[in-house]
Formats: sequence, structure tokens, C-alpha cells
Amino acid sequence: MANLSLRRARTIIRKTLEAGRAADMKSLSVIVLDAGGNVQAFEREDGASPGRFQIAHGKAYGSVMLGMAGTAQKKRAEEQAYFITAAGAALGGQMVPVPGGVLVRDAKGNVLGAVGVTGDTSDNDAAAAKAGIEAVGLTAEI
Repeated sequence: MANLSLRRARTIIRKTLEAGRAADMKSLSVIVLDAGGNVQAFEREDGASPGRFQIAHGKAYGSVMLGMAGTAQKKRAEEQAYFITAAGAALGGQMVPVPGGVLVRDAKGNVLGAVGVTGDTSDNDAAAAKAGIEAVGLTAEI
């Protein structure tokens, strides 16, 4: 089974940032969490605001802890706000339920972790994360 080694996490971050620059996105911050929600790696580009670690972490953490990517969390929040509110409370307020929290899956569909990206629009954040994840041969669930 594949895993999110430090080397792979760093490559995801590098490729995510490259995708953001290629698309002329604002300064991004990228975090990679393993399947247990532990930080593997984080980088914040020059010019990104200092609170971006917490936002990127919240996007990724909510995704991995719920097994539900940010796009699905946003949809669920719109349809059942009480669920997302309760889940946020259960997770100590550490989730940001919007696109940019992207699940990382292996070829068999197993969740290996999540990537959180912040700095541009949420949809652009998710697109950059997808590019980074796919660059290491894994599947992104946005």
C-alpha cells in the first residue's frame, strides 16, 4: 500500500505550488496530513498571510477526519448546517468545510491523508491541490 512519506508530501507541496504559480494564483499555503490527521509537511509562500496555516490545516483536517473532501463538506453545510456545526464542535473547531481540503487516495481507493490549500479562491485552491496529488501518482478527491 502506498503511503504519504515525507518525501511524497514534499513533492505534493512543490507540485501544488508550481500549479498555483502556473495559473497565476495568489500566494498559497499547503499542508499535507496523513490518514491520522498528523502533519507531514507544510509550506507558506512569500506574501501569504500568517493565518494560512490554520486555514489550510482546517481544510485538510476536516477532510481526513470526516472522510469527506471540502467540496462535499460545503454541500453538506448548505443542506444540513447542523451536521457540519456538530462535526466542527466534535473536532474542536478544527475544520474549515470548503473546497481546498482534498482527500488523497491510493489506486484501491484507500484514504492516505489529505491536502489543504489556501490563498486563492477555494475552487482554485482545490485545483492546485489536485495537480500536486496527481503529480505523485495518487488520486485526488476534491
